[in-house]
Amino acid sequence: MTRPSRPARVLATALAAGTLLATAACSDGSGSPEAAAVSLAAERSPTPSRTPALTGPGAQAALITPADIEDDWQLANDAATWRNQMLVGKVDVAEFLGAKSDAADCQRLLDGLYSDTLLGRATGASGLRGFTSEDSRLLYQVGDYGQATMEATIKWLKNLPTECNQFSATASDGSKRTVQVVEYKEPPKVGDELAALTVTVQGTSNGQPATTTLDVAALRVGASGAAVTNGGLSGVDHDSTALALQNGAARLKDVLSGKTPAPLPSQFD
Repeated sequence: MTRPSRPARVLATALAAGTLLATAACSDGSGSPEAAAVSLAAERSPTPSRTPALTGPGAQAALITPADIEDDWQLANDAATWRNQMLVGKVDVAEFLGAKSDAADCQRLLDGLYSDTLLGRATGASGLRGFTSEDSRLLYQVGDYGQATMEATIKWLKNLPTECNQFSATASDGSKRTVQVVEYKEPPKVGDELAALTVTVQGTSNGQPATTTLDVAALRVGASGAAVTNGGLSGVDHDSTALALQNGAARLKDVLSGKTPAPLPSQFD
């Protein structure tokens, strides 16, 4: 059988397409040809919009205030220089047998808590604010770290209660530290992702036996993240940690949505 030439086939295809469009236009209730001419682009699912990057002013607006954590917390002016010596120590790798990667993760935890770099270094805008209540300290950090980095950091934190459940570390003066890492009980459901732990460090401070207990948490909203560390030698107020996470996540979400966070948290949040 002889096939029609290519120009003939193209012409036939074009005529058929025109007939289909005309038929569709006539069958439309509006009787308008434009109603039937739906472009392929309009039929495609729209690409999800990227979460806006955190700006400098936005990072400052996203920081929690004393009203967000209630009780007797006071703003601290020296939070950027805080360094807890109880968190200084070299992890005893021998305790981990063949799992040296676990030992490295535990060392990363101690170093990150001591240097206030739990989330790593922000790739964009960031902010930090500290609060004190008697001998307890609460540090709140927020910044643009990138979504992939935040996802990896939260995954790492979630694995620590298994990898670093209890281990030893040696301080610079040769004294021993015993560190325990457990899951934070019933953390609030906030942000796109959340990881929360309670870390207890037993050792000596100024030659005297001492125990520091800290809540350690990180949350992600889009490509931005926030971290909370809260506690001290007298223990930790878990309610303040929960409030910092709840109100901090709400403030960060508002900022990334182009809104201005309320000066006081809502009683209905």
